[in-house]
Amino acid sequence: MLLSMTGHGEAHGQADGLSITAELRTVNNRYFKLHLRITEGYAALEPQIEELVRQQIRRGTVQVHLEVDRQPRPDDYRIDLDVLAGYRQQLEAVVGGPLPRDASQLLPLLTLPGVVRQPHVGLEEVEAHWPAMARVLQQALAHLHAMRVEEGRAMAADLTANAAVVAQELEQIAARAPQVVAAFRNRLTERVNSLLAELGQSADPATLVREVALFAERSDISEEIVRLRSHLAQFDAVLNAPQSQGKKLDFLVQEMFREANTIAAKANDAQIARHVIEIKAAIERMREMIQNVE
Repeated sequence: MLLSMTGHGEAHGQADGLSITAELRTVNNRYFKLHLRITEGYAALEPQIEELVRQQIRRGTVQVHLEVDRQPRPDDYRIDLDVLAGYRQQLEAVVGGPLPRDASQLLPLLTLPGVVRQPHVGLEEVEAHWPAMARVLQQALAHLHAMRVEEGRAMAADLTANAAVVAQELEQIAARAPQVVAAFRNRLTERVNSLLAELGQSADPATLVREVALFAERSDISEEIVRLRSHLAQFDAVLNAPQSQGKKLDFLVQEMFREANTIAAKANDAQIARHVIEIKAAIERMREMIQNVE
């Protein structure tokens, strides 16, 4: 089963006064790489988050956005009386007299930096929140996995179609290969006989047989055909394996491309060359697709 390295998953949850949002995006990468954005105070959970993500994703760049919104409690915000008194004393020095005692007149002072202490999430509280956060993150991972599986099916269908093109063109090459030597023998015989006829001589059959044998040895592509067929069979097996194996598929298409190049170089035949062009075009499409397979 193929898995795409591109996907998106999102989930929301509420528990124990927490509102949690998890969003994941993945793009292709040769290795695993995690980018985490998390609510301030929760960065200590990064090892647990990475471990959870790695259980689902082996390759690719993973962007994780985890937001935790805790409902405020009465004791979350406190006025720092010392800071407030300091601001007031400085303002009185500026205006040259005491400020009004009316509480409503003092309200603007509460907006000054440091007057109201912001809520702080302690390590124990962060660890206590982790189980609820993990559940939401797992839900987002499940949605991401479903999308990657769906895209993987489409990619597998495309790869299978292109592999069929390679196999079809390869059979055309296999059928043509024996005719290449026969065609060379006929051309060589005609050319030599034509030249020797002008001189009133005849060709030595043994010499012609030796030249044809040398050509047949140099242009023999039977091994390359066998190996390319083997690569196609392995490709199909990996494609239908239980686990997605993008690296192995990438290696196989590289080997297919190498065999196709060797066939073109050794065959020395225009018809085979045309079939090789179609094979290489299909392999290139497969190679580009595989770059996005986990």
